[in-house]
Amino acid sequence: MKKNKIFIQIASYRDPELLPTLKDMISKAAKPENLVVGICWQHSKEDEWDNLDEFINDKRFKIMDVDYSESKGVCWARHAVQQMYDNEEYTLQLDSHHRFVQDWDKKLVSMYKKIKKKGHKKPLLTSYIPSFDPENDPEGRVNVPWKMNFDRFTPEGVVFFIPASYDSWDNSDEPLPSRFYSAHFAFTTGKFCKEVPHDPNYYFHGEEISIAVRAFTHGYDLFHPNEVLVWHEYTRKGRTKQWDDDKEWGSRNSACHLRNRKLFEMDGEKRDIDFGEYGFGKTRSLKDYEKYAGLCFGNRSITQTVIEKKIPDLDNIKNISDEDFDKSLSRIFKHCIDIQFSQVPDTDYDFWCVAFRDSNNEDVFRQDADLAEIERIKNDPDGYIKLWREFNTTKQPQSWLVWPHSISKGWCEPITGML
Repeated sequence: MKKNKIFIQIASYRDPELLPTLKDMISKAAKPENLVVGICWQHSKEDEWDNLDEFINDKRFKIMDVDYSESKGVCWARHAVQQMYDNEEYTLQLDSHHRFVQDWDKKLVSMYKKIKKKGHKKPLLTSYIPSFDPENDPEGRVNVPWKMNFDRFTPEGVVFFIPASYDSWDNSDEPLPSRFYSAHFAFTTGKFCKEVPHDPNYYFHGEEISIAVRAFTHGYDLFHPNEVLVWHEYTRKGRTKQWDDDKEWGSRNSACHLRNRKLFEMDGEKRDIDFGEYGFGKTRSLKDYEKYAGLCFGNRSITQTVIEKKIPDLDNIKNISDEDFDKSLSRIFKHCIDIQFSQVPDTDYDFWCVAFRDSNNEDVFRQDADLAEIERIKNDPDGYIKLWREFNTTKQPQSWLVWPHSISKGWCEPITGML
């Protein structure tokens, strides 16, 4: 083992924030000599600003030079970076757009060791960390720690999370137990690169929930840092994403979603492929994770603890029977219907029928948009309409319907979509 060394993992795609991130990371480190930085540098020669010349000959850096047209997505890139791991004691996975507090490395190691002293053999510090704005820095930095709350199961079966400040009942004096894993901030033992490697067959969505469960089943205990150590930029406004350039992103994305459903055996899918090193561990079971986190993948349901945003509890694994756990689940469906402004051109709507339907085209749920909601969403600054709905259901919705009603025309053209 390379004692005290930290293997930094960064997958960067045509990102002008990569260079500022590297400079800030090094300048703010207490011991920059202990950093080993692996980068999958996906870039275009046309992007003259994307230049790493000053690090090419730095022995701390391992740079995989990839023409952007050869990229197969972020999970492929993160897997490639992990192949550079060389027995460093710790590892920290990041994105390529961050800022750091002074002595961030020393503070991270100290926090990790304190958790180990409390009996957690394999702590994993991870979170959707607080945000910063490169156009308004440092004034735009959020200076309170964040955690990750459950948001929803997507129609494709992926669990989405949202960042949130600590709640009043959370103990901010120590790292907070976490259900989830963030791919843009994860610090733990370096052995993680070998024990829970990124699955290069994933594309994007599904990456984080699959690693959360795989890590947990390999014996890792997940925690959110209780102080701000690093900031992350979430918007990446106006910058090229990998899927903007990749003509095959649609097929990669669909294959990734299917692979994720097979891993969790969702929607009748079976784990009929050999996941090998990208599967679950043997220290804990998938059911152990479900009882710990309060989620059930098979029927896309959650417990009241998740609804109330309470922290997970390891004791649930042995204290709650499988039968009692299954009885405690609620199936909540949450979805955003996206509609273009051009699809609803009239100015005298009085309401819109908004419904979700099952495979027999029967309504599972209906909640109409009234005049106040219509006026609000037709002025969305993002340039399109976002209709959010959330409801309890025992059936899986298959499609949605938005049927506008106008004072002058009556029922207008219905708008439909598949989930």
